[in-house]
Amino acid sequence: MARHIVRMHKLRNKGSRSGSRKWLWWSLVILLAVGLYLLFKVFGPNTGSMMQGEYLYIRTGSDFEMVKQVLHEGGFIKDLRSFNVLAQRANYPRHIYPGKYHIRKGMSNYDLIRLLRSGRQIPVRLVINKLRTKDDFVRLVSNHLEADSGTLRQMLGDHAYLSQFGLDTNTALCAILPDTYEFYWNTNADKVFRKIEKNYVRFWTEERKAQAAIQGLSPREVVVLASIVEEETNRAEEQPLIAGVYLNRLKKGMKLQADPTARYAFGDFTIRRITAEHTGIVSPYNTYYAPGLPPGPICTPEAKTIQAVLDAPDTDYLYFCASGDGSGRHLFAVTYREHLENARAYHRVLNEQGIR
Repeated sequence: MARHIVRMHKLRNKGSRSGSRKWLWWSLVILLAVGLYLLFKVFGPNTGSMMQGEYLYIRTGSDFEMVKQVLHEGGFIKDLRSFNVLAQRANYPRHIYPGKYHIRKGMSNYDLIRLLRSGRQIPVRLVINKLRTKDDFVRLVSNHLEADSGTLRQMLGDHAYLSQFGLDTNTALCAILPDTYEFYWNTNADKVFRKIEKNYVRFWTEERKAQAAIQGLSPREVVVLASIVEEETNRAEEQPLIAGVYLNRLKKGMKLQADPTARYAFGDFTIRRITAEHTGIVSPYNTYYAPGLPPGPICTPEAKTIQAVLDAPDTDYLYFCASGDGSGRHLFAVTYREHLENARAYHRVLNEQGIR
C-alpha cells in the first residue's frame, strides 16, 4: 500500500513537472511571437500605396495630427496606429520639421520616423527659363515651393521692398536670371527672391559693368534691351547684331520700334504679325509709341543674350527684318529704302501663308 502511494506521488510530480515545462514552453512561444510582432511593427515595411507619389510635403506650422493626416490621405503608410505609438515613444511630435521628404517603398515605421525626426528633406531644383511677366514667376515658384504666392506677388509690387536691391516695380524681373536654383521646399518668398537676386549680382562682374558703361547703359538697361533681343531671335550669332541695331537707334534718338514690345504691351504673346492695331497701343512698354527703352524687361533674358548686348559690334545697321524663308534669320539694312524692300518681301511671305 505504501509502495503504491509513493508510486502515485512520483507520477503526480512527474506530471506537474511536465505541465510546468509545457506552460513555460508556450509562454516562451507567446513571448517570442509578441516580440516578433513588435519587431515587425517597428522594423517591418509599413509604406502604403503612396497615391500622391513618393514625396511627402509637410507644411510649415504643421503639428503631429496634421502630419498623420497627410500620411494617411496620401497613402504613405498602411498602419497608422503602430506609427502613432512608435512616433510618440520617439518623441517625434516635438520634433516636426517642414519640408519635402522622399518616402521609399518598403520603409518601416522606424525608418520613416527617423527620417522625419531628422528633418533631412531633399532639395528642390527650380529651373527658370524665359518668363514674361511677374505672374509667370509667381506661378513657377509657388508650383515648386511652399513660398506663398500672395506674399511673393506683394513683394514684387512693393517699391520699398525692391528698392533695397536697387530695383522698382518695373525692373523687378531684371533680377531673375534664367538658371537652375536649388532650394528646400519650405523656403519662404523673401528667401527665394534674395537667393535669385544674389545670382544676378554675381553675374554683374566689374568687367561686365565696364562693358555696359561703354555701351552707355546701366546693368538694368542692358537687361531690358537684352529682353527685347531675346524675344527677337534665338539665333546666337544674330543677337549681337540685333543689339547693335537698337544701340545705334538709341544713340541717334530714334524710336526702337521693336515688335516684341508692341506684342508685350498688347498682352498677347501669340501674335505672329504686328499691325497698326498693336503698334498704336498707348503704353510705355510699346517702343513704337514711347521713345527709348521700356521701363522694365519684357522677359527674363538668358545670360548669353545679356552678354550679346555687351558684345554688340560697331556697325552702321539701323534696321533689320525677318528673312521670311523659315530659317529664323534676319536681313540687316543701313538705309530705310533697303529695309522697305526686305520688309515687303517678308510681308509677301506672310500673305502667302495666310498670316494676318
